[in-house]
Amino acid sequence: MFAEAADAAAAVARQLAANRAIVQVLAERLRAEPPPVVLTCARGSSDHAATYLKHLVETRVEIPVASVSPSVTSIYGAAPAARGMLALALSQSGRSPDLVSSMGRAAEAGALTVAMVNDADSPLAARCEQLLPLHAGPETSVAATKSYIAQLAASLALVAAWSGDTELGRTLAALPDRLAAAWKCDWSSLVDLLEDARGLYVIGRGPGFGIAQEAALKFKETCGLHAEAFSAAELRHGPMALVGADFPVLVVRQPDQSADATNALVEDLVARRVRVLVTGPPIAGALALPLPAACAVTTPILAIQAFYRAANALSVRRGHDPDRPPLLRKVTETV
Repeated sequence: MFAEAADAAAAVARQLAANRAIVQVLAERLRAEPPPVVLTCARGSSDHAATYLKHLVETRVEIPVASVSPSVTSIYGAAPAARGMLALALSQSGRSPDLVSSMGRAAEAGALTVAMVNDADSPLAARCEQLLPLHAGPETSVAATKSYIAQLAASLALVAAWSGDTELGRTLAALPDRLAAAWKCDWSSLVDLLEDARGLYVIGRGPGFGIAQEAALKFKETCGLHAEAFSAAELRHGPMALVGADFPVLVVRQPDQSADATNALVEDLVARRVRVLVTGPPIAGALALPLPAACAVTTPILAIQAFYRAANALSVRRGHDPDRPPLLRKVTETV
């Protein structure tokens, strides 16, 4: 896990160089024939990347994005209307039968199907009309790391080209260097605080919510630590009842329109004597987790890169093997 996560910056650099022409052609098609809706189909870490993609598309292209449950097709045999839509499947292995089935039905219904997958020779890649390969390289650790970051980068590349946002394109070009810097960030305070924890919340909003979901999953699968992800806007709607001195909170922040409300939430938590970890600039009473300066949409990507290093260390500190989580396999084939 440590070695593969450390390779994320190089993986993103490979992807950006290899996919430039593919992304431009797909973006031109989407501009010429804008889909009324974008459908995403994914599971696990890939579904968390789809959450990030949803934010980008809805804010930069202003087209609604809906997550499709693979079982609707694979188990229940339904074929939702998809004519003219963009159906995008995200997967590391591309070998889950339910994703392949869902993309097949979407194609039959008239959708443009695109696979964002690490294995270019997988059944999912073969079933979709267009392929956006991740170029992450071999990933043998059960916990996905660099392939997840590669999905975030591919999402950013697609939306930058689709929207024609040149500033977003420049931000994307700088991402490998910033990922390398994020990998060096010292998050040892997270390891120290959570060594004996029994559970926590991971909070994010906007482009940070999918990253919060991914961090919560990694806490569970690599550290044996129960974690749930919530939007910063949802924590007060019930989940706040569990928060207290013995229930810490990790908050993923980025410098955008959500910052003031998220910072206010952190201040409220601190006032309640909750142990709070925050990414980025410090807030009085909270433990700050440093990150390189970046724009709002890439800051969460840097956060998950720094997090992976800390999660690996926390897993070892808690007596686990981060490369071999119990009862899990690298490729999960759901139907």
